[in-house]
Amino acid sequence: MNFDYNENQRMIADMVNNFASREIEPYRREWDDQQIFPVELFRKMGELGLMGVLVPQEYGGSGFGYFEYVTALIEVSKFDGAIGLSMAAHNSLCTNHILMFGNEEQKKKYLPKLATGEWLGAWGLTEPNTGSDAGNMKTVARDMGDHYVLNGSKNFITHGKSGNVAVVIARTGEPGDSHAMTAFVIEKGTAGFSAGRKEDKLGMRASETTELIFQDCKVPKENVLGKVGDGFIQALKILDGGRISIAALSLGIAKGALESSIAYSKERQQFGQPISQFQGIAFKLADMATKLEAATLLTFQAAALKNNNKPVSKESAMAKYYASEVAVELSTEAVQIFGGYGYTKDYPVEKHYRDSKLCTIGEGTSEIQKLVISRQLLK
Repeated sequence: MNFDYNENQRMIADMVNNFASREIEPYRREWDDQQIFPVELFRKMGELGLMGVLVPQEYGGSGFGYFEYVTALIEVSKFDGAIGLSMAAHNSLCTNHILMFGNEEQKKKYLPKLATGEWLGAWGLTEPNTGSDAGNMKTVARDMGDHYVLNGSKNFITHGKSGNVAVVIARTGEPGDSHAMTAFVIEKGTAGFSAGRKEDKLGMRASETTELIFQDCKVPKENVLGKVGDGFIQALKILDGGRISIAALSLGIAKGALESSIAYSKERQQFGQPISQFQGIAFKLADMATKLEAATLLTFQAAALKNNNKPVSKESAMAKYYASEVAVELSTEAVQIFGGYGYTKDYPVEKHYRDSKLCTIGEGTSEIQKLVISRQLLK
């Protein structure tokens, strides 16, 4: 396999680095400190095609595949994991769900606005008391003839408040039945649909995370995505791609931590020489680079399978599991290399450190990834 950047990937990487140097790097500390969700930034990213990377051009998207998408996400996340997280949730969850399972009318209605960044998308599966046990979700959709009425809540939803449209999974049958859940597209402003509390998070603080609340929320039947009862099955397929997104997000954070560590180790002088000359530091860098390379290969392997419409559950879970753990390890080592300065906000590695932990939790914990991998192995 050859995973060297192709011409499109090199172009995207250069574009993202130039954009992020101007539009993200100068503001990331302020956004992080004050938990500012920079909505207008995503409009600008939409103009560059970063909000609809996988969407065909006929629907206003960039029309690229997973290699280009992973590349873009790595480079954005290298500058700010929170911005990468929001880009990932918008592209691979909400937008991709409509792309994969929406009918032609739904695609024409929603994808152009999402792909251009005019609208932000949210995706609602997780609930306060179910977490990974999605089969027992409490949010219920009752069939009322020409519409459904939703009651319940979702939590840990990216763009729950600022999103213009959300894809929401609700139960339309009995608890525990994998064919008893249905996906709905719900627009902001729909009566009975509101955002709840905004989470005060350890990291990823510039990415908005809130509750979604449904109180007798009336949703017309034309807003059902795919078949009634297929919502959970759809969600599992969406999460296969979503895990590649989180792997790419993890790679970006890890890459940022490694690049910062290399640069600092060359500049920082101790005992009359750069600390990079000491084996204690040089060997750390060697381990960090090796693990990042391995995680990168796993991620692009999963992307290659996805591009070719091949089964990817095991490979995407492996990529997400390993890359997220590597992101935590590399950002931890980066703080150690920076020493006391790594524990201050004067340098970016403390933010990498805080942001990285979410990657081992969101879209399925590391433990859930092991479950997915082992079940695939034992089939």
